[in-house]
Amino acid sequence: MKRLAINAGLVTLVLLALMIAPEASAQAVTLDLGDEGASYSGRLIQLFLAVTVLSLAPGILVMTTSFIRIVVVFSLLRSAIGLQQAPPNMVLIALALFLTGFIMAPTFEESWNNGVVPMMEDQVDTGTGLRQATLPLQRFMAAQTEPDDLLFFENLAARQMDELPEDTLPAGMMTDQEIEEMLYPGRAADPDLPPLSQLVPAFMISELTRAFEIGFLLMMPFLVIDLAVAAILMSMGMMMLPPQTVSLSMKIIFFVLIDGWRLLSESLVMSFF
Repeated sequence: MKRLAINAGLVTLVLLALMIAPEASAQAVTLDLGDEGASYSGRLIQLFLAVTVLSLAPGILVMTTSFIRIVVVFSLLRSAIGLQQAPPNMVLIALALFLTGFIMAPTFEESWNNGVVPMMEDQVDTGTGLRQATLPLQRFMAAQTEPDDLLFFENLAARQMDELPEDTLPAGMMTDQEIEEMLYPGRAADPDLPPLSQLVPAFMISELTRAFEIGFLLMMPFLVIDLAVAAILMSMGMMMLPPQTVSLSMKIIFFVLIDGWRLLSESLVMSFF
């Protein structure tokens, strides 16, 4: 009875609040898209682009941060030990995200202070704010990208431009400079940084290459354990016993005794500095 009375009292208070302020409860959410036709169309396009960027934001963050290297190394480590489901994917991804946040914290802070905050306070226009917010990520990717990978995409872009001269380009195709000017109006592209169309794929290839190199180094000790266990079982005549049954426990205890998770996390973090 006491709980019923409390619930009835709460419902009564909510109804009274709605009766006292009917106008506040009936307010509609409005969106100002401008009065003129050109302004209306421009704001619709900006709204569409904003929704598109927000929907692609998780993928963009994965492609332009240290997450690629970390999560691939964790996956290769699990395969090297011989585990299929442990640790679960959710645990590995969560750990990779936290390490990524730790590594990218200075870059994100610079991007927020130099680009997002001035844009929110109307100190700069949208194009300038986006450019200033993107520059820290570009510097991070450029510092982690192998020159050979970047040179490959630069040559590929130059070859495409040579095959399609400027006067024969299709109407819907733009050069990198025009794309940069469209994304960041009023700001010239930084001559010290390559365009994003070349930098992002080169950065991803470099990160995958480094992740596989680290994975190879991780697999070697576990491969030695597998070979040693197989040789011992063969010498004892225990051919019917699968070596993986014995080596799995030995690889797990070996990884625990050397404090593998801490060493691996420390090595991954320090590899970006």
